[in-house]
Amino acid sequence: MAALDGLAIAGRGTRHQPAARPPRPDRGSMDWDDVRVFLAVAREGSMRAAGRALGLSQPTIARRLAAFEATFGGPTLFDRLPEGPEAESVEDAVLTLERRRAAASPVLSGTVRVSTGECAAGFLARCLSGSTKMALPTGITLELVDSRQTANLARREADMALRHQPPESGDFYISKAGTFACAVYRRRGAGTDAWVTYTDEQAHYAPARWVERQVEETGKPVALRASSMLMHLEAIRAGTGRGVLPCYVGDGHPLLERLTPPIPEIAAEYWIIVHRDLRRAACVRAVIDWLKALFAEQRDVLAGVA
Repeated sequence: MAALDGLAIAGRGTRHQPAARPPRPDRGSMDWDDVRVFLAVAREGSMRAAGRALGLSQPTIARRLAAFEATFGGPTLFDRLPEGPEAESVEDAVLTLERRRAAASPVLSGTVRVSTGECAAGFLARCLSGSTKMALPTGITLELVDSRQTANLARREADMALRHQPPESGDFYISKAGTFACAVYRRRGAGTDAWVTYTDEQAHYAPARWVERQVEETGKPVALRASSMLMHLEAIRAGTGRGVLPCYVGDGHPLLERLTPPIPEIAAEYWIIVHRDLRRAACVRAVIDWLKALFAEQRDVLAGVA
């Protein structure tokens, strides 16, 4: 069921703007916000691009960069260190400080960015309505990022990820959330035997491979190839053909009927992934607890046995 979520974790870009700073006490001291500007310019390749990433004007970027270079005694720093090991070492240190500073905050309010795929994002979005027993604290805003790109949790491109497979390495807190079952659905009463499936570029996805075997065995045609679950749902709902959907989607839709039991080989496990430095942050901890309680409460719905 990797197709329902993509295979990885979300987005590129710096999310947090540097806060207003008091005057620098002396010319030789290093300001960490200036370090962040330097690293953004190194990563993005220009002051203009760094300004867009940080939400700062180009003159501000230039001023911060000049101040940072001045602490090294001259303007040649960028020629020496834009991609070298010294820059990477400074970046790692700054990012570690940022994560630990965020984790130390006891405030139970703010935005928590969760990187996941289309299937899980839809499930979480519908569960925010208050229809479940477990609710997020009112001060927390959940930001769901649907992407098949890999998000760098160390850089806080997302605060956490919800994915099919845990990472093989990295300093992460990892916890299994639950499993999504899938089955075949069609419009209620429709007689079509054609299939709705994924595109050729997504032929390696588990649901796509399963449908392809059915096509080969039965000789039934493919009516539509589409790259997202929402497109599949709309086509199946309209009677275009039959196709694989998560049970939590298909079972609750009044226009759809299920044609098969849940298909074990395309069920998808989900894992909560958080950088260990952020695990204790009040907001992040609250979202972790919410996710765990939500998956436990909705276990039967997700398994297609409710």
